[in-house]
Amino acid sequence: MKLLSITVPCYNSQDYMKNCVDSLLEGGNLVEILIVDDGSKDDTAKIADEYAAKYPEIVKAIHQENGGHGEAVNTGLKNATGLYFKVVDSDDWVNKDAYLAILDKLLEITGGPQTLDMMISNFVYEKQGAKRKKVVKYRNHMPQNKIFTWKEMNRMPLGKYILMHSVIYRTGLLRDCGLELPKHTFYVDNLFVYQPLPYVQTMYYMDVNFYRYFIGRDDQSVNEEVMIRRIDQQIRVNKLMIDTIAGVKNLNRNLRSYMLHYLDIIMAVSSIMLIRSGTEENLAKKRELWRYLKNADAGIYRKLYLSILGRGVNLPGKGGRDLSVSIYKVVQKFYGFN
Repeated sequence: MKLLSITVPCYNSQDYMKNCVDSLLEGGNLVEILIVDDGSKDDTAKIADEYAAKYPEIVKAIHQENGGHGEAVNTGLKNATGLYFKVVDSDDWVNKDAYLAILDKLLEITGGPQTLDMMISNFVYEKQGAKRKKVVKYRNHMPQNKIFTWKEMNRMPLGKYILMHSVIYRTGLLRDCGLELPKHTFYVDNLFVYQPLPYVQTMYYMDVNFYRYFIGRDDQSVNEEVMIRRIDQQIRVNKLMIDTIAGVKNLNRNLRSYMLHYLDIIMAVSSIMLIRSGTEENLAKKRELWRYLKNADAGIYRKLYLSILGRGVNLPGKGGRDLSVSIYKVVQKFYGFN
């Protein structure tokens, strides 16, 4: 059994996947790299096969009909033999020193008496053309150098949450919670992080800048224009996140608080994209999304509708919507996303 399985979903990734896979090879025989070719039409499949032939003990090339990012992650999870599981997108990469430090710590924990469910580390926005790189750190919100539980987690500030780039899950936990991401749907990275959270008991935070998250391709899913075109997929993910927590009782207080914080952010993102589109159809979809939340769990609806973000994206009239967009632009510039 390998220590860490890393799934690399690929679709027409020939121009940048080598940088990703080469960075992952630094993990040596402790890792397996599952390159999932999701029905690519370029040389992605050929490149994947070449890596598998050159590094047969480390790399496995898997080919499937196009099913989207989520289905590629599902395939990786089904084929994973590692004790832990991570997703690295094909246009991203990892820092070598941080990578090796994380593997050392996972190896140490594996040999100890406690079971680790989720490891968290920092990630860096590698935004094309940006003069400075924004690093997302969690040092003020989580204990360091120890395995901890939700009781020891501090509240995160507005706009900060744990992304897919930050996490490594125990493979068995993902399988136990029945994680299966929807096909042909973008933005499932939020589901990948969110749906297993109620099953997470133990965590470990490493204050290292591990994952490098590239932003800048015109066709990238987080490009604002692309997000608006794919807004129905964002809404689908948003609703599945609502379904994950709606009506759920007996959650640890800090876990519940964090899951509502995360959902609050995603509701705001969906709402602002629907407003930004400027169409009556999408404004109707925004109202329907909030009704969906209200019908699923009236208590959560009241809490999120009255939050700072909820109020900010539900200001009345055209003037209110214009103000919501202006606030969004300020926050966007400050945080450096998209």
